[in-house]
Amino acid sequence: MAEKQHHILESAEEPLPVPTKEASYVEHDLEDQRPNLHHVRSHVSTHDAADTHQNPHYEHGDEIYDRLPSSRKIVIVSILSFCSFLAPISSTSILAASPEVVATFNTTGAIFNISNALYMVFMGLSPLLWGPIGQTFGRKWPLAIAAITFTAFSAGSAAAPSLAAYFVFRMLTAFQGTTFLSVGAAVIGDIYRPVERGTAYGWFLSGTLIGPALGPFIGGIIVTYRPWRDIFWLQTALAAAASVLVVALLPETIHHARKADLVGLSRPQKVRKLWLWINPWRVIKLFRFPNLLIAGIASSSLVFNMYSLLTPIRYVLNPRFGLTSPLQSGLFYIAPGCGYLVGTFFGGRWADTVVKKWIEKRGVRVPEDRLHSCLTAMGVVIPACMLLYGWSIEKRVGGIPLPVIVMFVQGVAQLFCFPSLNTYCLDVMQKQSAEVVAGNYVIRYFFAAAGSAACLPVIEAIGVGWFSTISAAFLVLAAAGVLLTAKYGPKWREAISKDKEEE
Repeated sequence: MAEKQHHILESAEEPLPVPTKEASYVEHDLEDQRPNLHHVRSHVSTHDAADTHQNPHYEHGDEIYDRLPSSRKIVIVSILSFCSFLAPISSTSILAASPEVVATFNTTGAIFNISNALYMVFMGLSPLLWGPIGQTFGRKWPLAIAAITFTAFSAGSAAAPSLAAYFVFRMLTAFQGTTFLSVGAAVIGDIYRPVERGTAYGWFLSGTLIGPALGPFIGGIIVTYRPWRDIFWLQTALAAAASVLVVALLPETIHHARKADLVGLSRPQKVRKLWLWINPWRVIKLFRFPNLLIAGIASSSLVFNMYSLLTPIRYVLNPRFGLTSPLQSGLFYIAPGCGYLVGTFFGGRWADTVVKKWIEKRGVRVPEDRLHSCLTAMGVVIPACMLLYGWSIEKRVGGIPLPVIVMFVQGVAQLFCFPSLNTYCLDVMQKQSAEVVAGNYVIRYFFAAAGSAACLPVIEAIGVGWFSTISAAFLVLAAAGVLLTAKYGPKWREAISKDKEEE
């Protein structure tokens, strides 16, 4: 048994070739014209291979996902979820201490909000680099490098002697932190079957969403009793722990790293290939495909909604309810945080359940069928919550319970949307999963930056009610786009395949 476990661990470090998929959703690299690889039978024990063929939801070639035991997969998802908690919590934990930071650096609240917006911008820029790198060199070492440098830059933020240094270290921290989200998402696609990814992705995303919600609460506790710099020292300690976990326990999971195709090439050929593979333009070009663009905009509407809701809580709810301390306003962040946690148990499973129902209906898996699982939450539940939240604050009705309830409900509903949209990005172009997910994160964090920067000026200009109405309308339009993708996405993918063949 010990030898078998050792063999499995060794095989986890060696990428396996991607098996050929069904013709209805075969992907080809944009520029990489490798011949299609035929399915290679796993050299790991196949004691459960019979179940793979008996289960109507599994597909030919899915045996590659059995290379790691389920217990190892759970460890991997747990580590990734913890890592994905770091960058988002850093984006909001300092919000509760905004007046204290402003006073330390003798600046203004508007300038402070610009620093948070720049944090989001650099979170959006990061996947342009790390997505292609993760597809070229594998998943583990980009994640390890990001974790170690995230730790160093978090310490820099804590010790920043000036406002300029604070801005620089915050931006560098953001640039490294998004690697956990984009490359980590690709790891989920490496180790789980398509009909299982939604559940795994739900757990992975729990860190991504709970972080922004609980960050201000944790920051509020710290800044009530300690200097605001301790927020970043805590972040540094957590990042150091993540670095150890990634280096020690995370295996290489990619099926086929592009670097393997460099063998036998001359140095100039290697340079040209590497530039072709890690060029950020690879990620940006994916937005010419309407299904990927719509999925990115839909994810952006959710993130815009989340950050425009969370960013101004201290400025909006404190005066509305007469609150006087950071800790009191930080308690409001518990509601969406609990909603995200509760949604973790149901959202991803619901996405997988919908996929299985459509497989039984069609007899074959179609990636777009998954999108049906998020339409009600995105098009109805979250917009309704935003309207109730905004106008109850604007008109001073409902007291404290109403905004708390609707923030909780919208938090649950978010976890019925993100696993569906993100897993669709993994399903639709498996061989470029890291780049597709990277593109999704690029666009969503630019919208997050817009939401963080614009929320306070817009609220001051038109009121929280109308600002929430704008956010709700954005969500409804995005849901309409998702509905169109669910209906016409297969035809769009046929056009994508033809486009790639021509290239």
